[in-house]
Amino acid sequence: MAQTQTLKKAAAEAENVPFAFRAYSPEQLRHVLHKMHLIRRFEEGSEDAYTRGLIHGTMHLSIGQEASAIGICMPLNPDDQITSTHRGHGHCIAKGAKVDRMFAEFFGKTTGYCKGRGGSMHIADVSAGNLGANGIVAGGIPIAVGAALSAKMQKNGKVVVCFFGDGANNEGAFHESLNMAAIWKLPVVFVCENNGYGMSTSTARSTAVAHVAERALAYAMPGHTVNGNDFSAVAEVATEAIARARRGEGPSLIETKTYRHRGHSKSDRNRYRTKEEIEEWKALRDPINLFESELKQFGIMDDAAIATLREAVEAEIAAGIAFAKESPAPGADEVLNFVYTEQQ
Repeated sequence: MAQTQTLKKAAAEAENVPFAFRAYSPEQLRHVLHKMHLIRRFEEGSEDAYTRGLIHGTMHLSIGQEASAIGICMPLNPDDQITSTHRGHGHCIAKGAKVDRMFAEFFGKTTGYCKGRGGSMHIADVSAGNLGANGIVAGGIPIAVGAALSAKMQKNGKVVVCFFGDGANNEGAFHESLNMAAIWKLPVVFVCENNGYGMSTSTARSTAVAHVAERALAYAMPGHTVNGNDFSAVAEVATEAIARARRGEGPSLIETKTYRHRGHSKSDRNRYRTKEEIEEWKALRDPINLFESELKQFGIMDDAAIATLREAVEAEIAAGIAFAKESPAPGADEVLNFVYTEQQ
């Protein structure tokens, strides 16, 4: 009897332990926090460089959405693939991109991932499975379906994750792509990062359903709506959807409810939402703060260890910016390199 009660107590306690703290080792969880801070500081570093005139053109920051990117990418294999969005810096880092080469890309230098030609909205690293960010709303969705079809035909076991924002779920490419992926049972996971606003329009005013994931029903695939600022919750649904796709059972639609702390882009004055709303999300739902609290709660890290981690991230960001500044800019004689056209 005593043994039975002990087992029941252990089972109850296990149920109260978040998925990530059951699925990942302490080392992996520390790595997750490192990545989350790396995304946050990369975005802040890019914003500062833009303000100083070191980066030209606009950018779309994902500050506040770190748990979504890391939680989705954590269960992926190195050779799995992703497509990204105009707000895709976090996805790049989550998939393994190096911040020095990302900064170099932003600075328009030859050492960048796309040799300075892609900039903020078009970073790609095919060797690491990153098929590229995309400045066109919903532009990456059909690309992901094509990549998933390729994986299925080659029988290589790869899964493709397709990131897009809430604004994309009302585009025709979204509906056409989900339908095709479902018909052919393609190994693709569609991830809508719903931060509440498509540019300046709230989802409540633009989308008929309360939750984007409800649209999965129309295409006979599982739909999951999850707290996008809770790393463990995101990783749990991502693990299930990725495993399903890898088994050949077809696509899933995941909606991560999250929030961007900054405006849509650098030109956004944030007049469509209140300061109180922004501050509430920062104070109560910041994904990094939430995850740090869990790490301390379960004895994985203490304040001193977190401070040391942050210092390491600061050094990595500083080194990345220095690398970008010192890297060579392309010369005028290179203007036609990597440009493809039919000769007349």
